[in-house]
Amino acid sequence: MISVEPADSASSVLVITAHPDDVDFGFAGSAAAWTRAGATVTYCVVTDGEAGGSDRSMSRPAVAELRRGEQKAAAAEVGVSDVRFLGYPDGRLVVSIDLRRELSRVIREVRPERVVCQSPERNWDFLAASHPDHLAAGEAAVCAVFPDSRNPFAHPELLEDGLEPHTVGELWVMAHAGSNRAVDVTETFDRKIAALLSHKSQIADARQLEERVRGWLTSNAIAAGLPEGRLAECFKVIETG
Repeated sequence: MISVEPADSASSVLVITAHPDDVDFGFAGSAAAWTRAGATVTYCVVTDGEAGGSDRSMSRPAVAELRRGEQKAAAAEVGVSDVRFLGYPDGRLVVSIDLRRELSRVIREVRPERVVCQSPERNWDFLAASHPDHLAAGEAAVCAVFPDSRNPFAHPELLEDGLEPHTVGELWVMAHAGSNRAVDVTETFDRKIAALLSHKSQIADARQLEERVRGWLTSNAIAAGLPEGRLAECFKVIETG
């Protein structure tokens, strides 16, 4: 059963993804709806996406700089100004203690009510959604939410830096086969598309992109029992408080 979440139900949200543009495919419509309703949304992007694209004439550091700029522009389209990059290598992400500690650091700094992340479970029906970096970022985010960020004895160096433990109330997993929550993004679909189109280095056909994304969101809305013509992003929500 998929229930529809009111847009004004959150005040502080942290979104953790592997690459620039991941957040915009999975969450930008919800981000626009929530910031419009007054929530503070922070993005944490684990890599700089330097392995993305097909332009071999650009150096990888130049690609990383370009993609960071694209992600900041995309975030601005949906009302997000706090965008953090951890700088881990694109295509080589693993669930390390270092990554768990750095995500716990961000959680303790932001102190969000909700954390949104990618699924750590492989989707065999749509393998493209299960990039190894997505799986690793998702698993590390789950570990950071529980137990790391709330445990004062996990990563004691964070306490030394003055970062007290924080308990996240809800974990929202994007594009999960067992989704149980939907956000109606019909009114913010244009902002989602604008955010996606900010990633110019990754978009080959803007019209095809919009049609494909509209199709996904239409299917989500139908699954959530929304009226015809509505669009939705869906999540698996776990109460963690």
